Amino acid sequence: MNAKFESVEDDAGKVTRYVRRANGGGLVAPGATVADSTRIGSMTYVENGARIGHGCRIGHGSWIDRDATIGDRTVIGDGVRIGRGTVIGNRVHIGSHSRIGSSVLIEHGVHLEADAMVADGEQVLVDARTPAAARARHRQHRRSKGRVAA
Repeated sequence: MNAKFESVEDDAGKVTRYVRRANGGGLVAPGATVADSTRIGSMTYVENGARIGHGCRIGHGSWIDRDATIGDRTVIGDGVRIGRGTVIGNRVHIGSHSRIGSSVLIEHGVHLEADAMVADGEQVLVDARTPAAARARHRQHRRSKGRVAA
């Protein structure tokens, strides 16, 4: 695990040369963007075109597919698969061994338990009963209260 680069050949014979991250030991493909403050666990692969924000933690053995976007301060457990083109918001928590399909949208602040399954193209929104949603509704109510109808 001391090597700075690791080459991997896929089933079609294409070789990708991954860079091993000092922060966690994960492998990042050329063309992927990962913030310096993000920890990528060992044996985790981040594919070309993926973008990972600041302060994230991605567990051991996960896979972030091409063109996926992960927001700031998101935590992804061990053995999680994030599909191609998926967009994950800020401060999201995805439990270990979850499977997130391709082109999925996960809103800011969502918490998914371990072994969660999200099908291709689905949207995962914050539950209206969460404290963040309640605060947002409260702020909106306070602003509308002071207005006079014309």
